[in-house]
Amino acid sequence: MEQQYIIDLARLEDLPAIVDIYNSTIPGRMVTADLEPVTIDSRLSWFEEHDPERRPLWVIRGVNGIAGWASLQSFYGRPAYNGTVEISIYVSEAIRGAGIGSRLIQHALQECPRLGVQTVLGFVFGHNEPSLGLLRKFGFEQWGLYPRVAVLDGIERDLVILGKRVEG
Repeated sequence: MEQQYIIDLARLEDLPAIVDIYNSTIPGRMVTADLEPVTIDSRLSWFEEHDPERRPLWVIRGVNGIAGWASLQSFYGRPAYNGTVEISIYVSEAIRGAGIGSRLIQHALQECPRLGVQTVLGFVFGHNEPSLGLLRKFGFEQWGLYPRVAVLDGIERDLVILGKRVEG
């Protein structure tokens, strides 16, 4: 029997699971520029910045708990960019590659018109082919490239900017 998942807004009590999923990506040096695990306390203000009516943070729940999360964050912090967001998606290590990321992206894109979002950006390391492929699957295109801007364990890495216009 296929496990059922429900996507809903994150609650404060979800923050430990959100942080655990995030921290699980750090050692692989593919997903985040953080080099050391973050703490729940250090992510509290980030959590509180999310607004269900403008910049939501969603979790996807299964019978075994939170399977992943997605957030929309403001881009560049100036009013002229209010219709543009940065999307972040993280999936529990145990079920990566099982379609959870696709479900989260699909949900976020469907919500964009209600949120007043016309443009979604993704910032992905150039060597992170799974994430690049996931965004491309949903029509994201490369809009920019910052070559060798990150250093992970002594290796310079590119940052690819992918974008998608969302029609409401």
